[in-house]
Amino acid sequence: MFPITKDRLEASISKLAIADVTTATIRQICSLAAGLEEEAQEKFVHLEIGNPGLPAINIGVEAECAALQSGIANQYPNIGGIPALKDNGSKFLKAFLDIDVPGRCIVPTVGSMQGSFTVLMLMAQRDPKKDSIVFINPGFPATHNQAKILGLKDESFDIYEYRGKKLEDKLESVLSKGNVTALIYSNPNNPAWTNLTEEELEIIGRMATKHDVIVLEDLAYLGMDFRQEMGKPYEAPYVPTVAKYTDNYILFVSASKIFSYAGQRIAMVCMSPAVYDRKYEFFEKFYEMPALGDAYIFGILYTASSGTAHSAQYAMAAMMGAAIEGKLNFIEECKEYARRGEITRKMFLDNGFHIIYDIDGDKPISDGFFFTAGYKDLTGGELQKELMRYGISSISLHCTGSDQEGIRVCVSMLNNDETFAALNDRLKAFNADH
Repeated sequence: MFPITKDRLEASISKLAIADVTTATIRQICSLAAGLEEEAQEKFVHLEIGNPGLPAINIGVEAECAALQSGIANQYPNIGGIPALKDNGSKFLKAFLDIDVPGRCIVPTVGSMQGSFTVLMLMAQRDPKKDSIVFINPGFPATHNQAKILGLKDESFDIYEYRGKKLEDKLESVLSKGNVTALIYSNPNNPAWTNLTEEELEIIGRMATKHDVIVLEDLAYLGMDFRQEMGKPYEAPYVPTVAKYTDNYILFVSASKIFSYAGQRIAMVCMSPAVYDRKYEFFEKFYEMPALGDAYIFGILYTASSGTAHSAQYAMAAMMGAAIEGKLNFIEECKEYARRGEITRKMFLDNGFHIIYDIDGDKPISDGFFFTAGYKDLTGGELQKELMRYGISSISLHCTGSDQEGIRVCVSMLNNDETFAALNDRLKAFNADH
């Protein structure tokens, strides 16, 4: 029964040996919520995990089943990717981002999680003078943990105070030291759902070129700035990307959210030809392959997984093919998240909360997969714990690298009227008690 007592909550945290809820992983928070659900005999409202809340695109399911039926399961996949995925990947980037990336520079990975983990490893090796990764925060907590697990040096800053022209001076101060090999961010942003403006992307691109930094742009929510209509292939407006402003880029494009295909773990690492073909002394000595792209595919990816499952590659290739041909408007399919976001954000605002990251340039942020919320003078950790007592599970902004006090709200699991009603009732109860 909610609210759960503070003693009971602390006992559950202790039982799971969670040292600090504010820095716990999303999966730890899910485990904590599951245990409390069992004790309370009542379901939690889950705002912590970003599982796709929509059915998988059936075009992918059918293509994957057909591939398996054809007998490919007994063969190792080509480590660099099947031709259909590389070809359609190149066309997809042209159709929706208006950039030219040849198929040879597109590599499948076991989700963008494997993509970012292996690329971070590669970035740390490319130049002995450049040993640090810069995170533009807030960001996906798992990526921060990847850098930590790899033992990489990292720097970060919260973009909250550095929007627009302020970003240039900040990046200059960080990158001018000469020790930064790569800079990483997500756009749209997880957790804030902010979208970098064209001015900001130009600044990032120009600074990356000036200081020989490779930009790692995570496009997990590609095209989901629902303030614009970006679902028509080869027609403006195109999805904004730093690739318009520098050749120093690697993009992560995942099927998990845009095609609701998270379970099959399929994504693409897309390098500019300039990045792929650039030669490094370390790669030549260590991998016996001087080019960065070759070292990545045949050096790191081969040892990480021996390739990405054939069937998932066929699925992604088919879904991208349908999108390119105008048969699948994947952005329209995802607009349900905007509807859920609008309803949920109003519930929070009506119950005394405020939105933290709320503006892109001079425009309010889009409704979508995430937003950030604070409550009066509660810290993010305090708010996270208090909401947990009321049957609402979330993550603190602290674990995303944010300097702001609040929580991340993910709307993907809010998939029926009953759950919305439960959330509204619990927010009202929380607000009445606080």
